[in-house]
Amino acid sequence: MPSLTLSYKNFIDGSWSDSKSQRSYDVRNPADLTEVLHSYPKSSETDVNQAIDSASIKFEAWKLVPLAEKASIMRRLAELIRQHRDQIASIITLENGKLISESQVEIDSAILELEYQVGEGLRQFGTSGDCLKGNMLGISRKEPLGVVSAILPWNFPFNVPFRKLVPALMAGNTAVLKPARQTPAVGEVVATLFHMAGLPAGVLQFVTGSGAELSSSLVAHPNIKAVTFTGSTEVGREIAVMAASTFTRTQLEMGGKNPLLVLSDADLDSAAEAAVVGAFSCAGQWCTATSRLIVENSVADKLIEKIVKLTKRIVLGRGNDTHATMGPVCGQEQFENVIRHIERAREEGAQLIMGGSSSVVDYLKGGCFIEPTIFDCVDDTMAIAKEEVFGPVLAIMRVDSYEEALKLANDTDYGLSSSIFTENLKKALHFTEHSEVGLTHVNIHSAYKEPQLCFGGYKDSGFGLPEAGSAGIMFFQEEKSIYYKK
Repeated sequence: MPSLTLSYKNFIDGSWSDSKSQRSYDVRNPADLTEVLHSYPKSSETDVNQAIDSASIKFEAWKLVPLAEKASIMRRLAELIRQHRDQIASIITLENGKLISESQVEIDSAILELEYQVGEGLRQFGTSGDCLKGNMLGISRKEPLGVVSAILPWNFPFNVPFRKLVPALMAGNTAVLKPARQTPAVGEVVATLFHMAGLPAGVLQFVTGSGAELSSSLVAHPNIKAVTFTGSTEVGREIAVMAASTFTRTQLEMGGKNPLLVLSDADLDSAAEAAVVGAFSCAGQWCTATSRLIVENSVADKLIEKIVKLTKRIVLGRGNDTHATMGPVCGQEQFENVIRHIERAREEGAQLIMGGSSSVVDYLKGGCFIEPTIFDCVDDTMAIAKEEVFGPVLAIMRVDSYEEALKLANDTDYGLSSSIFTENLKKALHFTEHSEVGLTHVNIHSAYKEPQLCFGGYKDSGFGLPEAGSAGIMFFQEEKSIYYKK
């Protein structure tokens, strides 16, 4: 089986090419910032406009390709991913820093997302029936939008594009893919796999570079009909403002400040394990990570003791180190941001009970390693209780009742994910109804999800139709009503 070969270039109109700007930027290994992994084009708006023009031309032919043929391409794509799983995982780990095992889980999840959305794409049925006035037949049909742009995050750079691109392409759209600047090689792998699977040239374009420099073209170009974005709330808000000027459809999956509630009747061993998995997997760099642990006072000390015991077992190391159980955060900028949050929490009076600094192990000093960090006695006036950290930091908040816990859980601008641990069915059901989030859990950690259910947030965590589930393809479609007089 041939290995994946990377060009470290853009992919526009079926050809690999450098940016017309003749500029490039370096991508460094987050486990060792002295190591430059590769360089990618720092593309200009000219490059993006060329990609959009090409995608616009290819749209007319692609939308007419039968669904069965589209599905065959996607199935070949899934098989290629399986065949190259180990190589893909190594590339994800090199750029992002996460453990190889975490990269493999991301790949497997991407396949599940892909296969589910192929099924949804094959079920693009409208409706038909007699009209109210009689002697007329009413029909609805689904139609593609045109060219869409997909702007990707660095934390799940392989999974997210398949959740976006497969429904977009199955619906008959063409697409421009812009990876995060920290993980362009993973984005290139995605584009390469689509090309290897037989996707016609020009249906999927791939450009790298600065999101800030390219956003006006990716969002406000007159031929861009929709933007699907995963990233920070701050950037999502900027995209929404730009898109409003051209009435461009937007799907924004953004930040979270996700609570895990533990009531006095909970299974504390299971709750502790969920807190550690939710807070520290992928170095805390997932939007559904457990950021706040809200626990009833009567069991707080016992629960914290269990959490600390589990957290002490975490071993920092490079992602390809089989002994490591947590890798670095993704780059210098992310490292500095997390450290700032930790320092501010200390200044504001949160009680540090574990971690709180970068790694002091000699062989890790060149990387972006941060100890798993736990703060106790956090109150809702502190920044650590309100702002997304996006790193291995858990804020513990103590309460005296379920009612107080629910109020505190909802006291945030975010509304992505939540979880509750309790054996009380009435309180569990009440929580799932009143938790102001897009996905919630009972006795499961806050990051769990499956592809058949929608994925999106409330409040500042999401805007537009959610991703995944049956709603995933709807974002990329128009619905047309047709009336026939008999």
